[in-house]
Amino acid sequence: MRSRTGDLGLGAVFVAALAFLYLPIAVLVGLSFNESGLPTAWGGFSTKWYSELARDEEIKSAAVATMTVALAATGLSVLIGTPLAFGLARLRSRLLDGLVFVPMIIPDIVLAIALLSGFNLVFTQKLGLQLGLWSVVLAHATFGIAFVAIVVSTRLAHFDHSTVEASLDLGASESRTFLHVTLPQIAPGVIAGALIVFTLSVDEFVIAYFTAGIEITLPIKIYSMVRFGVTPVVNALATVVLGLSIALVLASMRLRGRQAAS
Repeated sequence: MRSRTGDLGLGAVFVAALAFLYLPIAVLVGLSFNESGLPTAWGGFSTKWYSELARDEEIKSAAVATMTVALAATGLSVLIGTPLAFGLARLRSRLLDGLVFVPMIIPDIVLAIALLSGFNLVFTQKLGLQLGLWSVVLAHATFGIAFVAIVVSTRLAHFDHSTVEASLDLGASESRTFLHVTLPQIAPGVIAGALIVFTLSVDEFVIAYFTAGIEITLPIKIYSMVRFGVTPVVNALATVVLGLSIALVLASMRLRGRQAAS
């Protein structure tokens, strides 16, 4: 009886925690289909706010900028983070591992101020460049490289190096061995890391706000829209971004699950 009571108590706490986490999100999604557009009164089901969202040119422009930044930051993170993972796996230094973790755990506001200061000092004052999407790409790649390196290094911890040695012994070049032996084995980790970076880049606001200059990304656009109140269009936009983020996170988790199973 005592065990059953304890299980019921844990179940109640679990349900309460889920409600606390997801009830506000459910309300947001529900209000995006509210005909009246009022946050306190339900006026019937409607998708008109999504149609209005699709006609907003400023939002579409901000979405294109966000996708451009996310794709570029993801590509740069993969290109740098993957070789970094090989270096970490080979050196096996706790100090270096800790240094790679720093961009992941440092507060966003601190990293944003540091990046803004660095960009202004190096690029603006020395080279005469103005902040824009390129600076947001570099800023997002700063923490994206760390995520890719950590995920890929986890894959390398279970990597069968004998296959690489066998390929080299059979006369294959290092580049051919990497493309046909190493890369297929670490591909799930690389893709999972890329999906994580892409998701974080799409959702990231603080660092983009500090480093974007006059450019407008989607999180910055949403911030400017909610400063004077949440509208149904904002709810619809947030629902679309939420759906994209969930899809990418689920895809990343599935890939990491396959990586662990193999």
